[in-house]
Amino acid sequence: MRVVGTAGHVDHGKSALVRALTGTEPDRWEEERRRGMTLDLGFARLRFDDGVEAGIVDVPGHERFVHNMLAGATGMDVLLLVIAANEGPRPQTFEHLAILSLLAVPAAIVVLTKADLVDANELAAVREDVQIAVAGTVAEGAPVVPVCALDGTGLEELRAFIHTALVGLPPRAQHAPAYLPVDRAFTMTGHGTVVTGTLMQGSIAVDDVLAVRPGDVEARVRSLEVFGEARQRIDAGSRVAANLGGVSLQQIVRGSALTAAEIAAQTSFAVRFQPLPDALEMLRRRMPVRVHLGAGEVFGTLVFAECPRDVRPLDAILHLREPAAAVPGQRFVVRRMSPKTVLGGGTVGAPAAYEGTPSVSTDVIAVRSAVAAMGLAANSAGAIAASANVTLERAEEILADEAAGEGLWALARPLAYVDAAIVEAVVERIVASLTRRETDTPWMLGATSLALARELDVAEPLLVSILAAAAERQRITARSGYYANNGFEPQLTAEQAAFFKQFVVVDPAQPLVPAPFEPLVTEIRRSRIAGISGALDTLTATGRLVRVGEHVYRGEQLGEIRTRLVRTLRAEQRITAARFRDVVGTSRKYIVPLLEFFDATGVTVRDGDQRALRAAH
Repeated sequence: MRVVGTAGHVDHGKSALVRALTGTEPDRWEEERRRGMTLDLGFARLRFDDGVEAGIVDVPGHERFVHNMLAGATGMDVLLLVIAANEGPRPQTFEHLAILSLLAVPAAIVVLTKADLVDANELAAVREDVQIAVAGTVAEGAPVVPVCALDGTGLEELRAFIHTALVGLPPRAQHAPAYLPVDRAFTMTGHGTVVTGTLMQGSIAVDDVLAVRPGDVEARVRSLEVFGEARQRIDAGSRVAANLGGVSLQQIVRGSALTAAEIAAQTSFAVRFQPLPDALEMLRRRMPVRVHLGAGEVFGTLVFAECPRDVRPLDAILHLREPAAAVPGQRFVVRRMSPKTVLGGGTVGAPAAYEGTPSVSTDVIAVRSAVAAMGLAANSAGAIAASANVTLERAEEILADEAAGEGLWALARPLAYVDAAIVEAVVERIVASLTRRETDTPWMLGATSLALARELDVAEPLLVSILAAAAERQRITARSGYYANNGFEPQLTAEQAAFFKQFVVVDPAQPLVPAPFEPLVTEIRRSRIAGISGALDTLTATGRLVRVGEHVYRGEQLGEIRTRLVRTLRAEQRITAARFRDVVGTSRKYIVPLLEFFDATGVTVRDGDQRALRAAH
């Protein structure tokens, strides 16, 4: 089901047209019928023989009830712009048309009512007036259908146009979280609280637990109806009546929203605002406004970086005095505080457009757009789902597919996502930095994440995740806390190599005795050899030098000691410090630190005064 809405000047025959199309009286109040003027929203059902159907929302045309008209305009799929043929476009014709253009109603039909009151020449003249009136609006180029609600003239042609418009509508967002702006709330004896509205997106099923926004009230869906017919589940686009448990009438009113739990009420929104031409001179950088969002009206302030000077859309912040629920891409309208003229409207926090293909579904495009709009930031599936206005489950499914297809990068710990083009640009900068470093300081093992973060001006936690993902993709190499280009091996200069040969001496008479560490550090501090301390870092990181206690071993020395230790333990099962001393052929002052080192590195396990091999060895 979709929603058809009327609009137009007071007394141009909107309600009479709805009665003629549906056989239903849309005016619900006795006062409306007595005065012959619609004061509030009316509802009717329109059915076609092939099963296509729509709910009709009839809105008041009087200027005093524009706030009620706006509540009904939410969720319109097809606009019936009603203009009396004997009067032509009038003030509320233009006001309603401006509002519905700001709300971007997908389809429109112009209905010339009271066509029996004019002759052919007058009808031709009003057609010309209509073409001028609708230029540049959602009704530009729309079919124009003269009708008479009293004798039925033109009604079948109008029904045909409505049917064509309905079947041509794009699908609503079925994978989005449920969002239903409440336009009526009342109680029924024996049933409790009932709300009605147009389900803008998602789906609702009996027994679902939803949230009433604003507020944190949970409401269980006891039953659902569409124009009196019970349903177990209702999808986006339908007029819904929901019987709710757990919520009182005082907790939900027109302007509330019934939503999935992940949609929160907020008091500030980033928006894209479109001013009306006539409103430019009224707008200020901080503009108090009446905000029509969903089916509600709330006071707020529209804040611009600079005062609008033309009718181009521009970014702004919308601050509300009371919280309201909205979803990305949702349309809104703002009016002056007094007089209540329309200033403009726009969209709430919609992600930037993403260049997709016609075969790509709208929810995939929305997720791609949300990730791209987030820039160089790793965002969780939940944050992306909220920005893209899709359910978490659907977002996770799309993100997994996009990551598998390299449309984005999935970063680990915690799982988060970045647009592939954005992260690829960072990786290119990382590779360029590493290449430069490998030329300038070839003795270094690479660069640390901290050094790269400072150079590239990227937050280190994010960069660590990018580096890990790049290493996993074999774009770079990660080892011992350093990152380098693939295939790079550090090379000491001749001076550096000579220095370590001099101060880390291996005595041929005692080949497994280490050199003292502190004298080495002292000589490094005294040395003027370029990069000598970095060279030490490289040697220790690669295991060519290993510090054990207060001494330093060459890698080959420690390798030989480990080999003797493992061979002995495999033969004897247990080893004492004294036995190990004999195996190595050095003094006890070296043996105890060595045993503790092998305990710490997972070679041995201590058992009292003895050591045994760990299971892996």
